[in-house]
Amino acid sequence: MSQPLLTLIAGPTASGKSRLAMDLAARTGAVILNADSQQLYADLRVLSARPSAADEAEAEHRLYGVADAAEAWSVGRWSRAVMPVLAELADAGRPALLVGGTGLYFTALTKGLADIPDVPGEVRDALDAAFDREGETAFRRRLSTLDPAAAARIEQGDRQRLIRARAVAEHTGRALSDWTADTTPLLAPGSWTGLVVEPERERLYANCDLRVSQMVEQGALEEVRALMARSLSPDLPAMKAVGVREFTAHLSGETTLDQAIDATRQATRNYAKRQLTWFRNQTPGWKRVIPPHTASPDQTTAFDKNP
Repeated sequence: MSQPLLTLIAGPTASGKSRLAMDLAARTGAVILNADSQQLYADLRVLSARPSAADEAEAEHRLYGVADAAEAWSVGRWSRAVMPVLAELADAGRPALLVGGTGLYFTALTKGLADIPDVPGEVRDALDAAFDREGETAFRRRLSTLDPAAAARIEQGDRQRLIRARAVAEHTGRALSDWTADTTPLLAPGSWTGLVVEPERERLYANCDLRVSQMVEQGALEEVRALMARSLSPDLPAMKAVGVREFTAHLSGETTLDQAIDATRQATRNYAKRQLTWFRNQTPGWKRVIPPHTASPDQTTAFDKNP
């Protein structure tokens, strides 16, 4: 039986998964596809640690920097974009590496994506106003009567997902959690293999801190300043990227640069911790890859695909 041509490479931010993908692409000629919700956005090259122009010239990359920050890409929209690319590469017999840290993207491919009816804009607008009027506590309490699982799952302060869950429940008469449970995998069983890059936690956190310093040197403040100039809604996915809020506070004169860097480092470590937990819980059968201890996540040497 031939090996699947598609390899899913998941892992937390700053773990070295992009370096692994580059190493594997150099050996196999594989195309690298994006499975990271922030690396979709053209406006976030630095803050999302998108592959460099040199990396993109060395190996073919797809679905990186394809969206504008004013757009709100969902897991459904990403799935509709990636599946034709995967089909094209499979038809051509070309290997593909799907790389990223957005767990829901991998879930959609391997476990399924719910076919949820579109919610009219007026319903979302009404609930957006209700959120402002009621406050999060009361809004969440109402959601718990419609979709208890969603109310318990959605993190504190995640306005967008709270509104989305309640909008689906009120518009369709069915809980979003029930819709998502009724799914079919987008990828056929046996058509893919999965790897999780899982560094030792202390090393991962050190990499996170180092990456933030590198981002500042590479133009993170200029990137955030450009976003601020557009006066985009803070509820857009791109505006929720780690570092946007923290560096906006500095550029607005609310914090010093050192405070903004420290806050971004903490937020990055927290995000990496959540990703580690998610992949351990949701991908227990995937192979684990432990990268070597190196000075930087961008300097990780090649490590074996099947440890």
